[in-house]
Parts: sequence; C-alpha cells; structure tokens
Amino acid sequence: MPQTPTKTKVSKEITNFLKQGKAISTYRQKQSRLLFGIDATASRQPTWNAACRTQGELFTAAHQISNIAIQLCFYRGFSEFTVSNWLTNETDLKYQIAKVACQGGQTQILRLLKHAITEHNKLAVKALLFIGDACEEDLDQLSNLAGQCGLLQLPIFVFQEGTDKNATDSFRMLANLSGGVHTTFDASSASTLASLLGALSRYIVGGKNALEMSAQSGDKIFLEQLKN
Repeated sequence: MPQTPTKTKVSKEITNFLKQGKAISTYRQKQSRLLFGIDATASRQPTWNAACRTQGELFTAAHQISNIAIQLCFYRGFSEFTVSNWLTNETDLKYQIAKVACQGGQTQILRLLKHAITEHNKLAVKALLFIGDACEEDLDQLSNLAGQCGLLQLPIFVFQEGTDKNATDSFRMLANLSGGVHTTFDASSASTLASLLGALSRYIVGGKNALEMSAQSGDKIFLEQLKN
C-alpha cells in the first residue's frame, strides 16, 4: 500500500512552494516593464513591413542592457484592441508583431492610455511607448489621462511616423504632460527608429544617467526634452 505523506514532508513541500512563489514575485517586481502600443490602422500600411522589422528589434536593444518585460498592444479595425501577455524574450515579441496586419479604423489612444494606467496600478510600468501617425480623439480627454500618467510617474514616449501637424500637436502634449518624449521618424530610415528604441531601452533601465553616459543621437534627443 502507498505510504501516507507525513505531516513534516507535507509541511516542507508547502514551504518550498511558498518560497518559489515569493521568489517569482520578487523577480517580477525587479523586472523593468515596458508597455508597447502600436497604431495598426490602414494609414500605416505603406511602411508597415519596414517599421515592423525595426520594432521587433526593441527586445534585442533592451536585453543587451538588462532584463525587461514588454507587453504589446495594438489597435485597428472596428474597435479592435489587442493585448499580449507580458513577454520576456525577443522571439515572442517578433512573433506577436509579425502576426499583426493593418486594417482601416479610428485611433484608440484613449483606450491605450486607460489600459496603461490599469497595468501600472497592478505593478509598476516604467514607460509607455507608442508608435503611430495620427490622432483622431478628444484632446481634453487625452490630456486628462496623460496628466494622470505624469502623476503616476508613467512617462509616455511617442515615436511619430510622418509629419501630420494635428498628430504632432497631440503627441507632443501627451509627452509633455506625462514627463515623456515626443519625436518623429521616417519609417524608410530604419536606423533612426533603431536609435530611438535603443535610447528608450537605456532610459528604462538606467534613467537619465544612462542617457548622459551615451553619445548616440537617440539619447541626445531624449535628454533635450527630459531636461525641460
């Protein structure tokens, strides 16, 4: 007949289980977390493939510096808003991005900001990165949420594709109110976007000090705005 586990053995197993759970919890709290939001509406289709290849390099840049977890969010189509699990390796992020295809639809930046605040309240998020080319939403509501992000020390980093003036004004406001950075890039220049992603990775891990120790162009762009 099988032996009944002793109370001592059961107690040790429970203790070990609790220790493992605590270790995992401690690891998650120390891990830098970045929320990565992408506009996947039809206006981005012409440059989508080139941008995706570079966006997928975000993990590569981040993990060269420190351990980081990234959650991918994208919106498109008729009120479609998709959120991934928290990803901890480059392959998973690239796979998730590769599955995304552009569809016509309105921007959903309000929804993205609300989600970012919700996630931050669960466990601190170091920053929200948003890549997009348009803004079609109420500026008063956006400014309110961006201000909340600022109070929560959740900066918004907006990498704007193109030069649409309305988008520029809106995105600059989001960055200013949250304590983040707004900058533009041309998706045909992969090196520019890669430089900005590298700067963001360094900032998430080491803050302004890490940027000041670097002489790369993306870091200088960040510092100019973060010092204001």
